[in-house]
Amino acid sequence: MIRKAFVMNVNPDQHEEYERRHRPIWPELEETLKAQGVLDYSIYLDAETSTLFAYAVIENEERWAEIANLDICKKWWAYMSDLMDSNPDNSPVVKEIREVFHIEK
Repeated sequence: MIRKAFVMNVNPDQHEEYERRHRPIWPELEETLKAQGVLDYSIYLDAETSTLFAYAVIENEERWAEIANLDICKKWWAYMSDLMDSNPDNSPVVKEIREVFHIEK
């Protein structure tokens, strides 16, 4: 298993809408993520900075990368692009962050 962490930014006036659109995410998107080997995925919001911290546990990097090419993912990105920093293809602007410590039982 591979642990990934990354940050994104949501528009300061869109915190509530961002959360609303994730409760729940589309069932087809959730099924796709699981089918692509996403075992665990959480997103946290720092309301003071509008920073989103995301944490995912995946089975492998190739299947994770493939998600970006799927129609359901592109549709989700378009749906979310008005709420957050986005690239020209509607994908969220993402900055991966490096793990420096981990402990588990």
